[in-house]
Amino acid sequence: MHRAVLLKEAVEALVTTPGGFYVDGTFGRGGHSEFILSCLDDKGRLLAVDKDPMAQEVAQSLALSDSRFEFFHGSFAQLPHQLRRMGIGAVDGILLDLGVSSPQLDDKSRGFSFMHDGPLDMRMDTTCGETAAQWLSYASEQDIARVLKEYGEERFGRRIAAAIVAAREEEPITSTGRLAKVVSEANPKWERKKHPATRSFQAIRIQINRELGDLEDLLAGALTMLRIGGRLVVISFHSLEDRMVKRYMRNMARGDEIPAGVPIVDSALNRRMKIVGKAAKAGEDEVAINVRARSAVMRVAMKIC
Repeated sequence: MHRAVLLKEAVEALVTTPGGFYVDGTFGRGGHSEFILSCLDDKGRLLAVDKDPMAQEVAQSLALSDSRFEFFHGSFAQLPHQLRRMGIGAVDGILLDLGVSSPQLDDKSRGFSFMHDGPLDMRMDTTCGETAAQWLSYASEQDIARVLKEYGEERFGRRIAAAIVAAREEEPITSTGRLAKVVSEANPKWERKKHPATRSFQAIRIQINRELGDLEDLLAGALTMLRIGGRLVVISFHSLEDRMVKRYMRNMARGDEIPAGVPIVDSALNRRMKIVGKAAKAGEDEVAINVRARSAVMRVAMKIC
């Protein structure tokens, strides 16, 4: 069963106007969207977005039962184009619940988990793009090592990349079980309470789905999409995403960089956003029933000009 992480906290931070227009940029299985709709009045509207065709199936059912709800199958990086197509000038809030969902992890046919042996796919959108198996079949040892280091923060990335290239020369790596075995055997120092393939699987998934690139694109267009007073709420599950979101919100809140010693009034700094509250994490009770929540970090910022 999928449980939306930081559900109450995220929606309360997002919805400030019951009659507003909101975006759930990562619909998943609809947990956040359903709660957002419960907070809206008859004039409120919600657009949900997701790459996953399975999410689209759930969303279609919700759309039939609630006329305030619409769904777009694609990446949240495409939001500016989609909003223009709908004739929406600006929205009151955007929510992102990043990373992979529990249903995706639990479905061995999706290839996200090293805990279940299945096809090495890893695509969030199974209707397009190349699979992890396809990418690993031709990527150079240098590219694989780079991805493992940059996206997985794997300090043994070069060693693991060499092992993957050697293994594929013997036989194509087409299953999650074989990839996990190759990576585990190449990892000389296993972390306590963490599977040795955790970082590598994360890195390859991010590469296949262009996760950080999509997040970068969304952040670049967030100010244009939000109306003044509108909020951006982001739930991250690993340090790469969180650092990107934290840096963006901090820079928008600080305003323009001014050379040291140059006298300037605060109003001239062109501050674009205000950080709302502190970074939030799931409480012990939520983590107890949803272990995925333990790594979640939620940050909120509001557009002020």
